[in-house]
Amino acid sequence: MTTPSAIARVDGVPFGRRVAARAVFVPALLLSLLPPRRLRAVLHLLRRGAAPADEAHAKRARDAMCAVSLRCAGPKGCLPRSLGAALLCRLGGTWPTWSTGVRVVPPFTAHAWIEVAGHLIDEDVPDDYFARLITVEPLPLPRTGRR
Repeated sequence: MTTPSAIARVDGVPFGRRVAARAVFVPALLLSLLPPRRLRAVLHLLRRGAAPADEAHAKRARDAMCAVSLRCAGPKGCLPRSLGAALLCRLGGTWPTWSTGVRVVPPFTAHAWIEVAGHLIDEDVPDDYFARLITVEPLPLPRTGRR
């Protein structure tokens, strides 16, 4: 069985970005095994020094993760996909908002995703479709210059 979304996206992802996505795939899988408290602590450390990601950069990172892994492209690959996309953004010097939560309408389903300015990246659901339980936002940039 093939996953059309993964096959369709491979052609649109540059080789260098696919290599970087493969490099962060195993760390993303390892991070997905951590308990929530530890995962949040690690992500808080990783976001330091990163600028907030824009939607285009976050979407490219998510697409790259789906292009290199059928697991990430599949419906049950949300946690490694979102972690890998956040790590890929971090390699580029930015950080999206990483979130995990549950659907607000039955049936109960947990999910993890990345977002920018409250907008879910490529999730095909409204922005308020999930109730956020854990969120790791980018740190505000320090102000430079003197008055």
